[in-house]
Amino acid sequence: MTDAGCVDAAGARLHYETTGAGEPLILLHGNSENLGYFADQTPVFAQHYRVIALDTRAHGRSTRGDGPLDFPRFADDVCAVLDALGIESAHVLGYSDGGNTALTLALHRPERVRSLIVNGANLDPRGLGWKFRTLVTGAWAVSAVVAPLSPVLARKRELLGLMARHPHIPAAALAAITAPTLVVVGEHEEIPRRHTELITGAIPGAQLVTIPDAGHACAAQRPDAFNAAVLAFLSRI
Repeated sequence: MTDAGCVDAAGARLHYETTGAGEPLILLHGNSENLGYFADQTPVFAQHYRVIALDTRAHGRSTRGDGPLDFPRFADDVCAVLDALGIESAHVLGYSDGGNTALTLALHRPERVRSLIVNGANLDPRGLGWKFRTLVTGAWAVSAVVAPLSPVLARKRELLGLMARHPHIPAAALAAITAPTLVVVGEHEEIPRRHTELITGAIPGAQLVTIPDAGHACAAQRPDAFNAAVLAFLSRI
């Protein structure tokens, strides 16, 4: 059974859904998506954990709210949801921009993170790889012309800006992460392999798992392999 709820945080109304019972496991989706991205993960993980899937601020059924739209704000939002549910700490799984949020949370509020699972994250815009970064930066720049025409176009430009201008996580800072960490990557991930290996190598004791025959969205493309890798990692903690 799935329960839905909302939390007010910094002017936004954050939508989340909970399923299952056991230790809490937070799921954080990517840019321009919503919690439905994890449709193939939630029922499987809920057999073992209390799964909490969150619509990121300005995504899905969560509203924009006040102030900046950036990863420190998203990390604060995760804490707001945990507080509302009376949860001190949780396993945190983040995909793409959700992975950037998970890394930021582990750095800023380490006491809230029992373990960390990062899929397709990047430390800065250069981590996107030059081809994708060029496309995103170009789209973000061009969108400045049309953004004033409507709130929808302005919101799309903001989300492009999350990729074109953020995050800003120094690799050296990752040495402070003490939570058990799994880095998951698709065999054909668009983010350069060296960047993913940089993240893995910078976090003490982090493990790297590659999902074969999959790209950036490996959880959606190869859910059985992805789910097995995550559950195997969590079972060892």
